[in-house]
Order: sequence, then C-alpha cells, then structure tokens
Amino acid sequence: MHALVVDDSRTTRRLISEIMSSLDFQVTEAADGRDALDQLQKLTNTDVVLVDWNMPIMNGIEFVKAVRSDSRYANLPLLMVTTETEMEQIAQAFVAGVNEYLMKPFDAEMVRDKLAWIGIGV
Repeated sequence: MHALVVDDSRTTRRLISEIMSSLDFQVTEAADGRDALDQLQKLTNTDVVLVDWNMPIMNGIEFVKAVRSDSRYANLPLLMVTTETEMEQIAQAFVAGVNEYLMKPFDAEMVRDKLAWIGIGV
C-alpha cells in the first residue's frame, strides 16, 4: 500500500509518514498542494492521501478540489488532517471531496481508525 502525505510542516510530514510506515505503507511526501499534484501524477499506485488544510502555494481544499476534478482520482481516498476544528470548515472539506477528517493532534490509533472508516484495512 502507498500513501501520499501532504503538509507544509516537515515535522508533521515526518510524524504522519512514520505512522503510515508503521502500518506497512510506503510513503511519498509533498510540502504543498501543488507539489502533491505533481507527485500524484508521477505515482501509479497511491492508495490514500493524507492532506493538511493550511499550506502555501496550494492549500488542502484547493488540492482536494483539483484531485476531485480529475476522473482518474475519483475513487482515491482523501483524508484531511488539520488543526481546523470549526464545523463550517469540516463541512467545507467534505463538500470539496474528502472522505474523512482528522483533527490535530492525533496518534497512530486515530489514523488507523480513520483509515478503517474509509475502507482501508490496516
């Protein structure tokens, strides 16, 4: 299984990558939405994308909308991992096309539970 981890914080990317690696995922990292779109086009086997909301260049919502506008990624699971906790923002993320939403801070068990919710058994 392969995960794309998208966050402008190197520390957060590393934390999520370590969690995903511990769940037997190969991981590719991206620092913003634009970088993530470039990585996604290069990758042939992405099983899930974990994406932050607040990033420079292209934020998480813009990334999600771009992914969902491309029919090749219609069934790609997207998990928003963010500090945004307002119900309006959570709703906006789901409208944009995320499959699940995880608020920071989080731990490995929470990531595993969210993956299970979107049908990725780990």
